[in-house]
Amino acid sequence: MENKTNELRLSNQALGAIMMALQESLLNELDIVPILRGFELVNSEEGLIVKNPPTVRFSNNREVSEQDLENMVE
Repeated sequence: MENKTNELRLSNQALGAIMMALQESLLNELDIVPILRGFELVNSEEGLIVKNPPTVRFSNNREVSEQDLENMVE
């Protein structure tokens, strides 16, 4: 039985989603793991794409909580 592996790569969109999640968690000193675990990934010609990337808030100055981070991927 031959052991065949599929090599996957991240798309620019997926890298951007990871960077947004990292920035949000660093700025608010929160754990990034819940966001990354919640990512829904799809393979495309460009590489893996995050179907539910985190969003960035511009108008609300309220501090981001752990629950807010988890809600970003729901």
